[in-house]
Amino acid sequence: MLKIRLQRVGRKHEPTFRLVLTDSKNGPKSGKSLEVLGSFDSRRENDIKQFDVEKVKYWISKGAQVSDTVHNFLVGKKVIDGKKKNVLPLKKAIVKAEAAKPAEAPATAPAPAPVETLAPAEAPKA
Repeated sequence: MLKIRLQRVGRKHEPTFRLVLTDSKNGPKSGKSLEVLGSFDSRRENDIKQFDVEKVKYWISKGAQVSDTVHNFLVGKKVIDGKKKNVLPLKKAIVKAEAAKPAEAPATAPAPAPVETLAPAEAPKA
């Protein structure tokens, strides 16, 4: 299956990406791509150089899948229609059972018996 995804190129701390068509079995860092569809500089505000819209539409019509990030990018550029996908991992929900345990503990504990104190006039004389 063919896939359109971003391939990172560039130096350390200076990421630049290529928009490539590759086989889905190839890793993103393998460097094996069938066709370079464009380039993308993430440090500049969505700077696209040599981005071929017609080739992207052609390969999508032939059945190529797009990665979630590329899908969001193409939706933002209005190349394809649809909603953006959530690409960030979901945060784990805070376990409410742990927060509820300390609140329940005092309620379930028996109330201490009241201690009677004697007034000085009622105190027995020794």
